[in-house]
Amino acid sequence: MLSEVDKRIALQFKKRLEQVISLNDFRIYGSRALGDSTPESDLDIYIEVDSISKQTRTKISEIAWEVGFEMDRVISTFVVTRDQIFDGPI
Repeated sequence: MLSEVDKRIALQFKKRLEQVISLNDFRIYGSRALGDSTPESDLDIYIEVDSISKQTRTKISEIAWEVGFEMDRVISTFVVTRDQIFDGPI
C-alpha cells in the first residue's frame, strides 16, 4: 500500500508536470505502490502523453529531480506517448 508521504510526493510531482504538459495517464508503480519498498527505493511513475519533444522530456526529468530533492525521494519516470503504446517505438 502506498504511504501518505509517497501520495503527497506523487501529487506534487503531478501538479508541477501539469503546468508544462498535458497528461493522459499518471500512475505510481513498483515497490512503493505495492507497499514493499525499502528506505532506498525510488518512486516509480508511469507517464503517458500524446506527444513529447526532447525539451519536454528534459523538463519532466528536471521536475522529477526538483520534487524528489525537495521531498527526499528519488523519482524515476517512464514516459511514453500514445503512439508508442499502440505502434511500438518509433
